[in-house]
Amino acid sequence: MKFKQPVNYDPVLSVRDTQEAIKYIRDTFQREFGRELGLSRISAPLFVTKKSGLNDNLNGIERPVSFDIQELPEDRIEVVQSLAKWKRFALKKYGFHVHEGLYTNMNAIRRDELLDNLHSIYVDQWDWEKVIDKKERTEKTLEDTVRIIFKVIKHMEHEVWYKYPEAVCHLADDVFFIDSQELEDMYPNLSPKERENIIVKENKCVFIKHIGWPMNHSGKPHDGRAPDYDDWNLNGDLLFYLPALDCALEISSMGIRVDENSIVSQCRASHCEGRLTLPYYRMILNRELPYTIGGGIGQSRLCMLLLNKAHVGEVQASIWPDEMTEICSKNNIPLL
Repeated sequence: MKFKQPVNYDPVLSVRDTQEAIKYIRDTFQREFGRELGLSRISAPLFVTKKSGLNDNLNGIERPVSFDIQELPEDRIEVVQSLAKWKRFALKKYGFHVHEGLYTNMNAIRRDELLDNLHSIYVDQWDWEKVIDKKERTEKTLEDTVRIIFKVIKHMEHEVWYKYPEAVCHLADDVFFIDSQELEDMYPNLSPKERENIIVKENKCVFIKHIGWPMNHSGKPHDGRAPDYDDWNLNGDLLFYLPALDCALEISSMGIRVDENSIVSQCRASHCEGRLTLPYYRMILNRELPYTIGGGIGQSRLCMLLLNKAHVGEVQASIWPDEMTEICSKNNIPLL
């Protein structure tokens, strides 16, 4: 367990007012976000079969929560860790066309998450995916989409300020783009998180591009990425400065998805070529799935940001070690 102690923290809003603010932020954001990106709201699964290959294995070491069911004794059922692959399959199944897309509420359990102010075993986010043309698999498409998402979040600052002026967190006026290798070159002796904190404190909102391939100095990726959803040359993380903790807060991980070439090179680099025989992978290799861009936007994290909260447990109900509960209580942090 890790914990960052805020200095003279004041949650400002009561627990009941915070709950009202959470609902307002979630309802308003998803409506504005869906309209700006042209996305339709759809329902999504809480679990999938292991053999489908549709679950996200994240960094490859996290254990999904799994179980069996009476009617399918031969199958192992897994609670989703994200919907990165399922969404792309759904776009094909439901007949979405180029420049059409979907978003959904994704709820996941990540049992191996290391708990701290920003991380919980319960993950709630808006997962979204949009069909693009193959020729649109470019950095321009990626950056244009990031700017749209930033614009919606920035608009939410004004919405929250109108209703909760005493609690709103004031955000950057623009998003700063930087390549992960460029960032490592600037601070080669720092860890990725330390680099993020420095660049985000300076620019307030940063999109770090190209995450997945090993870096020149460390020989490790800036952050872990599964080889089978984002194209590591066309992806990144969107981070904002969180005053309550004086640190960077990742709001979204997103990217243009793998095509028939990048999925092979990335699986080889990750030493998991065996996955290429699974149904989902075969559909990409055979060009049966649409080319897409997509990602996730943390619901609780967005509420943390806009209300300047010091712990994710202030905006979601989860499970915490007794030690963390006690420390939060001593630091005036009311966990739900």
